[in-house]
Amino acid sequence: MRKTVKTLFLFLLVVLTPQVFPAQCDTVANSCAKNMARQFLSDGQEYRALLLNSDETAEFHSTFYGGTTYRIVACSGMGDGNLVFSVFDADRNLLFTNSDYKNTPYWDFKVNSTLDCIIEARLGGENQGSGCAVVLIGFKQ
Repeated sequence: MRKTVKTLFLFLLVVLTPQVFPAQCDTVANSCAKNMARQFLSDGQEYRALLLNSDETAEFHSTFYGGTTYRIVACSGMGDGNLVFSVFDADRNLLFTNSDYKNTPYWDFKVNSTLDCIIEARLGGENQGSGCAVVLIGFKQ
């Protein structure tokens, strides 16, 4: 009987996990999008990291083009301020971290010349469990 229960549990875990976690990230992405102001147009991508634990860091790469104003929005879960994100240049020099600003969920900035960047995200604040990290990038129209 125990073997049957374990087998059933493992089967359900394997079958349902790929469907449940993307749906969780869809909800987070929709919630996160509220911080993308009207004047910013999405770059069309959603940068996601599934099952981000409190000791893990997600890494995303993006190129920002000179003369453009951007907004980076980052969140995990349904509330603001529970995802710490940092932006580095290609040489890993820190350009911005929201931890210096009470984990604000977004940052607006303008780049003068084209810049390859690394965006790191990790859980912070009171949310130390696991979840989905979502980063959105928009540019000013």
